Amino acid sequence: MRLKLTIAYDGRPYNGWQSQACGNTVQDIIQTALEEVAKQPLRIHGAGRTDTGVHALAQIAHFDSPAEISMNPFNWVPAINCKLPATIRIMACEEVPADFHSRFSAVGKIYHFDLCTSPILPPLKAGIAWHLPRQLDADVLQQALSLYTGRHDFHAFAAYRGNETPDLDWCRTIHSVEMITLEDGYRITYTGDGFLYKMIRLLTGGAVHAAQGRIRLDDFADLLDQSPGLPNGKSPLCAPPDGLFLQRVLFAD
Repeated sequence: MRLKLTIAYDGRPYNGWQSQACGNTVQDIIQTALEEVAKQPLRIHGAGRTDTGVHALAQIAHFDSPAEISMNPFNWVPAINCKLPATIRIMACEEVPADFHSRFSAVGKIYHFDLCTSPILPPLKAGIAWHLPRQLDADVLQQALSLYTGRHDFHAFAAYRGNETPDLDWCRTIHSVEMITLEDGYRITYTGDGFLYKMIRLLTGGAVHAAQGRIRLDDFADLLDQSPGLPNGKSPLCAPPDGLFLQRVLFAD
């Protein structure tokens, strides 16, 4: 039986989602909990990576339940959660078809980024909002964000892992970018078919840089759709992980 997990976590204590030798990743910790429940080795597959310090409201992963375990999907939730730290929780578990894959069946993702523009960052927002006490122009921020919609080459808004191949496709489609006003700042929500490494942080940081008057909007627009030579440079700022949430992974109906 293939089981799909919906997972929420506070990313601050962990080295991101993806399994690493250090073992201090969300994937590693959940996998250890699963193996304790199943009493045998298991492998979970996530919908995608999140960086160190990035949070998730509904990360998706799947695993194959051993044939000899008759536990129903509902009961896997408390069985795993009792072996997890409070900062990681399985929110739901459901049976899915055998050909379902958390990563390859996904058709898009939704992220949101919370910005706090108060002069003083409230202590309970530390790590869950990007503190921006320096004044920014909300209209320019909105204009910068609107440049991202549609299909573009986001080469200038991606970081490098060091394993890029010459045929890597840097193009992605962003279906929408919405900005709403919060009591003490803004929330930016990105919906797209996929995102490159650190792309959301570079998109947000660059737009904020423009909104603070540190780069002209015309020059900022020139960063999109560049050839690999990057004649106009890269996004001028990578936002911190604070305030970035994987909100939802999208699958075809």
